[in-house]
Amino acid sequence: MRQQRRLKKTPIQEGDVEHTPETWEPGGRTVYLIEGGVPLRGEVRLSGAKNAVTKLMVASLLTDDPCRLRNVPRELGDVTITEKVLRALGAQVDWPADDTVTLRTPEITNTVIPLELGRKNRLAVLTAGPVLHRAGHAVIPTPGGDRIGPRPINYHLAGLEQMGAVVEERDGLYHLRTSGLTGATIELPFPSVMATETLLIAATLAKGITIIQNAAIEPEILDLVKFLQKMGAIIEQRVDRKIVVEGVDRLHGAEHAVLCDRNEAVSLAIAAYLTKGDVRLLGADQGTLLTFLNTLYRVGLDFAVEDDGIRFFGADQPPRPIALETDVHPGFMTDWQQPFTVLLTQARGMSVIHETIFDDRFGYTYELNRMGADTALFHKCLGELECRFKERHILHSCIVRGPTPLRAADLVMPDIRAGASYLLAALCAQGISRVRGIEHIERGYDRLHAKLKSLGARIERIEPDEPAE
Repeated sequence: MRQQRRLKKTPIQEGDVEHTPETWEPGGRTVYLIEGGVPLRGEVRLSGAKNAVTKLMVASLLTDDPCRLRNVPRELGDVTITEKVLRALGAQVDWPADDTVTLRTPEITNTVIPLELGRKNRLAVLTAGPVLHRAGHAVIPTPGGDRIGPRPINYHLAGLEQMGAVVEERDGLYHLRTSGLTGATIELPFPSVMATETLLIAATLAKGITIIQNAAIEPEILDLVKFLQKMGAIIEQRVDRKIVVEGVDRLHGAEHAVLCDRNEAVSLAIAAYLTKGDVRLLGADQGTLLTFLNTLYRVGLDFAVEDDGIRFFGADQPPRPIALETDVHPGFMTDWQQPFTVLLTQARGMSVIHETIFDDRFGYTYELNRMGADTALFHKCLGELECRFKERHILHSCIVRGPTPLRAADLVMPDIRAGASYLLAALCAQGISRVRGIEHIERGYDRLHAKLKSLGARIERIEPDEPAE
């Protein structure tokens, strides 16, 4: 009973998947040198979505048949970590092409996620369902924390318990066992993306019907559903955030092209606006970016939707101010908040941003202020959406006054999305910025510095053994 009470605590951070715990040492020796004020021009093809590809790789554990994924960002740090996790469990991973991976797991040869891998992100919990189905027991590390708060997996474990798993925590490890997962009706306290994915993957081979209520419905989840359906899963998306999974006896191999990364699209689009450039993003999808595109219109910025992508072009006039609130999909994504805040430093007037997903997402604004931005944080809910941070003395609202010219600075990336905001600020700042902690951005963005350079950005990656002058 004590264990059950522990699992039913409601963590305020559980709603997001796009960020995983950071165990990298901040401020490594490799740096970016960025000279700002250069318009970005040209076209670039978006990579496969970080927040989709790793889950698809894990889903391949559900079958002993080979699975093939295309449009895979091989050099992405999270993809490398996931590959190592799967190999540790017995998977065979091959790369017939730089953007194509073949995965096959004839048998689960190890049911313990190595500590050094499991602590690098929360993907280990996703493996619990497949390993339980195929081996009856699994051991995963408890997740660590990063600069934007701890990352509990309570919702995942509570859902697996409802499906028949027995969960025990010992010495920093979760020990799970089962004689067979069965369908259950699971209502998530918050539409957590990763918890939804964990339960989806586990439910495909569970006996009976699983109903996930208050499920997340992000495009990356629907991409996972498409892949699982190709493997033979029976999954229906109902109204009111309800997903129904009818368990099957066996899944087979499948081939799938990963959808393009909408977070990368947003970062590159805003880079075009900040530098008054003109950038065409091949693979950018209007459907997955609908809310972002509407927000661009609201601040007076233009774009052109084309058959194979979207073109983003800067204007002579600064953006208009806006009142903006983050929300679960289809609302304005929390991962878009940081780059959009940088854009609003160049807007004419006062903008208000209300963060409703994470309780510590505005730490990067202190560095923006040091570069010349004018932002201020508040505990009060400066928005209309129902907010779980109300009256909790949490700095989750931000006021941005603009336009303010930005100056170059020495910066240290604390996490993936804040790191992206630093890059964007440096691209439009006067002077040369030195950015450390780039392992964060390289874990979450596929060859971003190379893509920026191809668009004309003056950005150099300085290795430790090179003179950083």
